[in-house]
Amino acid sequence: MPETSTKPYLIRAIYEWCTDNGFTPYVAVFVDANTNVPREFVKNNEIVLNVSFDATSGLDMGNEWITFSARFGGISRKIDVPVENVLAIYARENGQGMAFPVERSVPETQAATERENNPPPKLAPVESETAETPAQGGPDDDDTPPPVPRIGGKKPSLKVVK
Repeated sequence: MPETSTKPYLIRAIYEWCTDNGFTPYVAVFVDANTNVPREFVKNNEIVLNVSFDATSGLDMGNEWITFSARFGGISRKIDVPVENVLAIYARENGQGMAFPVERSVPETQAATERENNPPPKLAPVESETAETPAQGGPDDDDTPPPVPRIGGKKPSLKVVK
């Protein structure tokens, strides 16, 4: 019998830790053909979703799938994410959590369509150090991205667990 992956158990553990400590759990997801999320919020084949109790309805974090309903721009949408596509789960407030390796294979036709629909932005010269934020989109009706947590002036980082 094949061994069960630890990934869904670790995702549920970090989710529980976030909720126990009053943090907002976010999941970063690699979007492919198996992922059912609002495509208008996908950037670079990734989406960040708020999976807190207040933002979701019917949340089910199984061993193979994470499923729930959430509101995007006031419209309820059904979300289906394969656990294997979860890139990270972390607390919005402080960035603490866990990242996971994900096989990123996107069919060339889909990748070409993504490039056409989302051309790279024109970059302006950087005059000061800026923080990079993940692609946003999620159950929050708020269009503002979450703040980038700063602890001692350093950007928090997630460790890859194998």
